[in-house]
This record gives sequence, C-alpha cells and structure tokens, in this order.
Amino acid sequence: MIEILNPTLLTRAKVTGALVADILQTLKSRCVVGTNLLDVDRWAKAMILDAGAQSCYVDYAPSFGRGPFGHYICTAVNDAVLHGRPYDCTLADGDLLTLDLAVSQDGVAADAAISFLVGDVKPPESVAMIDATERALAAGIAAARPGARIGDLSHAIGTVLSEAGYPINTEFGGHGIGSTMHQDPHVANTGRPGRGYKLRPGLLLALEPWVMADTAELVTDDDGWTLRSATGCRTAHSEHTIAITDDGAEILTLAR
Repeated sequence: MIEILNPTLLTRAKVTGALVADILQTLKSRCVVGTNLLDVDRWAKAMILDAGAQSCYVDYAPSFGRGPFGHYICTAVNDAVLHGRPYDCTLADGDLLTLDLAVSQDGVAADAAISFLVGDVKPPESVAMIDATERALAAGIAAARPGARIGDLSHAIGTVLSEAGYPINTEFGGHGIGSTMHQDPHVANTGRPGRGYKLRPGLLLALEPWVMADTAELVTDDDGWTLRSATGCRTAHSEHTIAITDDGAEILTLAR
C-alpha cells in the first residue's frame, strides 16, 4: 500500500516527526558510559506515553522477527545494526550506539534513527562510518522531489556509501510510512536512477542508509530480532522521515 497524505494528515505527521526527533535527542543526551539499554527502553516508553503517542514497535510482529518485538525502541551497539532488541547491556566508553525509534500519534507514524559514539573515545573509523550514513541520507533527501523516481533516491544514497568504501546490503532499506510504520514503496540503499515509483506531493518516506564496515552479510541474534554484521565489524545507521512537497522534501524528524 502506498498512501498519499492530505494536508490535515501532513500537519499531524509534522507533530509526530517532531516528537520522534525530541525523544531521540533526549535519549542521546542520557546515553553515557554506564547507561543500561533497558533504561533507555524504559525512558523511551515513558516519553512516548507521556506524549499520548503509541509505540510502533512493542506489538510489532512481522515475518522477519520472532514474535512481538516487546520493546519501545531499537538499541544497536557496535556490530548490531538493525532491529536491536534492548537487553541487560551497560554502555562502555567508545561504544557505537544506534537508536531507532518509530511512534504513531493522531493516526500518523514517523520513524528516525541516529548513530553516535558514547563517552570520550572516538575511533576515527567509526566517526567516518557514521558520517558516511549521514551524508548518504542527505543525498537521498536532496534527490527527493515530485516527479523523481525511487531509483533516483536509491542511486544517490548508494553512490555516497560506495564511494566511501562500504559494502551495501539490499535486504533492508527505507520505506513508505503513513498511517502505519512500514509501507510501500521500498527504498533500497543502492539502485538505478529513473526506475521505480514516481514521487508525488503528500508521500511520506523513511530513508535509512545503514552500513557495516567490511561486509554486506547479516546474521540474526538468538533473540530472533537483532541483526548483526556477519564478521563482527562495527555498523552505523541514519534515518529521517520526509514528506514530499511541491518544492521538494521536508524533513519531519529533524532535531529542533
């Protein structure tokens, strides 16, 4: 299903996007050396419920997961990259942490992810990898305008990631979003320009470049959810929800 939102729903989407951005920035500020991932999940739950919003994750049970996710945020550390299920893990200095959050409010969902380094240790290769996903995300957003094709966005994202030297996995990528978290069209993190669905004003997309340092192969944790790099290398992931407008793309999950 591909949804085109009317102006009323687009206004609601902006409110939901701002909430997601605010929660992620608050959580980032709290994630210090010694923080437990279960506390991060607890804080996310409290902020979502206090805002009168609903988690898109806690009851989520797609075919690629093992039963309901059961948590309010995805927390991926170091070699974990996607669908990281919070567990009893204490963050250490230099850990690379990704927080991925999707919530629904007043019938519209928004989805975003940030990767950052915890503490004072900043390995240059990790800084570069995070930067590559952020630049790829910016390139995808810049390519998003009415009349453009999904392949144009995928090509823009993939060009940045490939030129930075990272293998690209196409099993998971960006997606449409609206009344539900995951919708068509799929937005792969590499692709051919001029191909795929033509963008229209009112379309919401969650673009999410993610990479693993030296592999494109994923393995699934024993929890049935957390996806890790097959080689144990570090990973990074950046995501925004955008709205296609007459003038281009508006980022709904940008930190204020």
